[in-house]
Amino acid sequence: MHYADGKTTPCLNVLPSQVHGCSDLNTSAFIQRMIQAEKPNLIVFTGDNIFGFEGKDSAKSLNAAFAPAIAAGIPWAAVLGNHDQQGTLSREGVMKHIVGLKHTLSQFNPPKAHIIDGFGNYNLEVGGVEGSGFANKSVLNLYFLDSGDYSTVPSIPGYGWIKPSQQLWFQRTSAKLQSAYMRPPMAKKSFAPGLVYFHIPLPEFASFDASNFTGVRQEGISSASINSGFLTTMVEAGDVKAVFTGHDHLNDFCGQMTGIQLCYAGGFGYQAYGKAGWSRRARVVVASLEKTDEGGWGAVKLINTWKRLDDEHLTAIDSQVLWSKHLTPKL
Repeated sequence: MHYADGKTTPCLNVLPSQVHGCSDLNTSAFIQRMIQAEKPNLIVFTGDNIFGFEGKDSAKSLNAAFAPAIAAGIPWAAVLGNHDQQGTLSREGVMKHIVGLKHTLSQFNPPKAHIIDGFGNYNLEVGGVEGSGFANKSVLNLYFLDSGDYSTVPSIPGYGWIKPSQQLWFQRTSAKLQSAYMRPPMAKKSFAPGLVYFHIPLPEFASFDASNFTGVRQEGISSASINSGFLTTMVEAGDVKAVFTGHDHLNDFCGQMTGIQLCYAGGFGYQAYGKAGWSRRARVVVASLEKTDEGGWGAVKLINTWKRLDDEHLTAIDSQVLWSKHLTPKL
């Protein structure tokens, strides 16, 4: 969102006809339109929630940025980007402020992880339907990680990356969740699908071209200059079906690699850089449950996605299946 000071913050990269009166409030209005259209069960903010350089007071910027989600009373979660801490709050301070806001499910860090890099590494479990055999299980696992801001290693330039301590936490958490899922009534080896959210894209995002992704790529992939191996870690874990990142505002594609969909969430904020005439956008993700023989609800069978544009009709584009329980992914 790159939120700053509300109505006094001008928009970037919009058409001349849109300049007058355009501000952070357009970003807020877009969130409200998305909530009204999709009626989501959860809203996820993928980093650079505020733009510290521009905002006078980071706490006030954060309050205003998340205000539409809070006002709607909808659970929401956030991760940090590379710009959140560039104002009056440190990176740690920003995350502490976020977890203190109403209706958030965000967490500062895992309660039992004494040593872990970054702020805002946590997971959320989506419980099965009450009264079903999945009532006490998580049928969908959401992982949130802090991909850092900028490298602190002098010999490595550029952006941050997901560190070994974070990957170890992810591995242990994934294994624990898979073990819990396998308890009765599961008759055969199976596990709940996982979705992962962080800000800075992995280097593997650069492996795609127009022939093997859905969406557009209009700028370079601004990943870390080294590969920390997190894609391999997720593949080995076995439960992750899709990854969602922010950071590159003019890219909005999803491409599959080694059975995992690598997706951009879509450039959203009006104070953030964009492209005049190319609508700001948001990604929607829907997990559908399968029907049991008894007419009840079971495990997640399908995960779909599409994007909505902040145009006159809130146009939905690029609908696609991210994962299906009954289809083997192409490698």
